[in-house]
Amino acid sequence: MYKAKIIVTLRKTILDPQGKAVEHSLHSLGYTQCSNTRIGKYIELDIDTDDEKKAAGIIEEAGQKLLSNPVMEDFTFTLEKTGEN
Repeated sequence: MYKAKIIVTLRKTILDPQGKAVEHSLHSLGYTQCSNTRIGKYIELDIDTDDEKKAAGIIEEAGQKLLSNPVMEDFTFTLEKTGEN
Protein backbone atom coordinates (compact mmCIF):
# COMPACT_ATOMS: atom_id res chain seq x y z
CA MET A 1 0.00 0.00 0.00
CA TYR A 2 1.15 3.53 -0.73
CA LYS A 3 0.28 6.86 0.84
CA ALA A 4 0.00 9.59 -1.81
CA LYS A 5 0.57 13.22 -0.83
CA ILE A 6 -0.67 15.55 -3.56
CA ILE A 7 -0.24 19.31 -3.83
CA VAL A 8 -2.40 21.23 -6.32
CA THR A 9 -1.53 24.86 -7.09
CA LEU A 10 -2.57 27.45 -9.60
CA ARG A 11 -0.12 27.78 -12.47
CA LYS A 12 2.40 30.57 -12.00
CA THR A 13 0.82 32.50 -14.90
CA ILE A 14 -2.63 32.52 -13.22
CA LEU A 15 -3.47 35.37 -10.84
CA ASP A 16 -4.08 34.09 -7.30
CA PRO A 17 -6.40 36.61 -5.58
CA GLN A 18 -6.67 34.46 -2.46
CA GLY A 19 -2.89 34.34 -2.20
CA LYS A 20 -2.69 38.12 -2.65
CA ALA A 21 -5.28 38.65 0.12
CA VAL A 22 -3.31 36.41 2.50
CA GLU A 23 -0.06 38.19 1.60
CA HIS A 24 -1.68 41.58 2.25
CA SER A 25 -2.92 40.33 5.64
CA LEU A 26 0.54 39.01 6.51
CA HIS A 27 2.03 42.41 5.69
CA SER A 28 -0.67 44.11 7.80
CA LEU A 29 0.39 41.91 10.72
CA GLY A 30 4.00 42.98 10.29
CA TYR A 31 5.28 39.97 8.35
CA THR A 32 6.66 42.12 5.53
CA GLN A 33 9.35 39.57 4.69
CA CYS A 34 6.68 37.29 3.16
CA SER A 35 6.07 37.53 -0.58
CA ASN A 36 4.78 35.61 -3.62
CA THR A 37 2.05 33.97 -1.52
CA ARG A 38 0.12 31.25 -3.36
CA ILE A 39 -2.79 29.21 -2.05
CA GLY A 40 -3.36 25.60 -3.07
CA LYS A 41 -4.86 22.27 -2.03
CA TYR A 42 -3.25 19.40 -0.16
CA ILE A 43 -4.69 15.91 -0.56
CA GLU A 44 -3.65 12.63 1.08
CA LEU A 45 -4.97 9.24 0.08
CA ASP A 46 -4.06 5.57 0.33
CA ILE A 47 -3.62 3.40 -2.75
CA ASP A 48 -4.06 -0.33 -2.26
CA THR A 49 -1.29 -1.74 -4.45
CA ASP A 50 2.27 -2.97 -3.94
CA ASP A 51 3.35 -1.69 -7.37
CA GLU A 52 4.83 1.83 -7.16
CA LYS A 53 4.46 2.44 -10.92
CA LYS A 54 0.79 1.48 -10.76
CA ALA A 55 0.24 3.77 -7.76
CA ALA A 56 1.94 6.65 -9.62
CA GLY A 57 -0.21 5.98 -12.68
CA ILE A 58 -3.37 6.10 -10.60
CA ILE A 59 -2.37 9.45 -9.10
CA GLU A 60 -1.40 10.87 -12.51
CA GLU A 61 -4.82 9.92 -13.93
CA ALA A 62 -6.78 11.07 -10.87
CA GLY A 63 -4.82 14.32 -10.78
CA GLN A 64 -5.58 15.11 -14.40
CA LYS A 65 -9.22 13.94 -14.36
CA LEU A 66 -10.46 15.01 -10.93
CA LEU A 67 -8.03 16.48 -8.43
CA SER A 68 -6.86 19.43 -10.53
CA ASN A 69 -8.06 21.61 -13.37
CA PRO A 70 -5.34 21.01 -15.99
CA VAL A 71 -6.11 24.34 -17.69
CA MET A 72 -5.34 26.39 -14.57
CA GLU A 73 -3.58 24.15 -12.07
CA ASP A 74 -0.47 22.02 -11.71
CA PHE A 75 -0.04 19.17 -9.29
CA THR A 76 2.86 17.30 -7.77
CA PHE A 77 2.84 14.23 -5.58
CA THR A 78 4.98 11.93 -3.53
CA LEU A 79 4.39 8.28 -2.74
CA GLU A 80 5.33 6.65 0.53
CA LYS A 81 5.20 2.90 0.98
CA THR A 82 3.27 1.97 4.10
CA GLY A 83 3.19 -1.30 5.99
CA GLU A 84 -0.58 -1.63 5.70
CA ASN A 85 -2.33 -4.00 3.31
